[in-house]
Amino acid sequence: MSDLYQRISGERGSLERLLMRLPGFEGYLDQKARRSADRMVRDYIAARLDERIDRLAEIERKLLDSGGLSYMSKTNAVKTRMQLYRDRVKTAAPGYSGFFADVEVGPEQLETIYMFDELQIKYADQFQTALAALEQAVTNNAGIDEALAAVDRVTAEANEAFAKRDDLLTGLGSSL
Repeated sequence: MSDLYQRISGERGSLERLLMRLPGFEGYLDQKARRSADRMVRDYIAARLDERIDRLAEIERKLLDSGGLSYMSKTNAVKTRMQLYRDRVKTAAPGYSGFFADVEVGPEQLETIYMFDELQIKYADQFQTALAALEQAVTNNAGIDEALAAVDRVTAEANEAFAKRDDLLTGLGSSL
């Protein structure tokens, strides 16, 4: 069992925290509204990621203006991976109907899905923190490589968590 999965599944009260973080969020428990709720969660996360990607672009411009042309390939690679993660979250098939209609989602699985959803929101927050550190590194002209690597690590971890959520929904998550 992966350390990430243990950390995710070890958290309790995910539904309550998730509901508190999404203004206007309704119907996640309603069987008929799950598809809409899933879409709402992923749209919310994607919008936060759009903000983070825009901020990275601003930091990238600041870096370029201060003579950091040598960092452009690295910042572009990190930004591309963030955009791919954002696109994956935004365009994933809904987890509660359509293609997945034959997948039985019981209370335990649903609680696990809530945990994964909340974790995705936490990753959006972690991007904010990592980007603040990157901006500070650019301002100080020190530690830029390390700060970029930290943003990239958040992206990789968030992608891994989203993949585990998909595995659970598609019934492929037997390794969980």
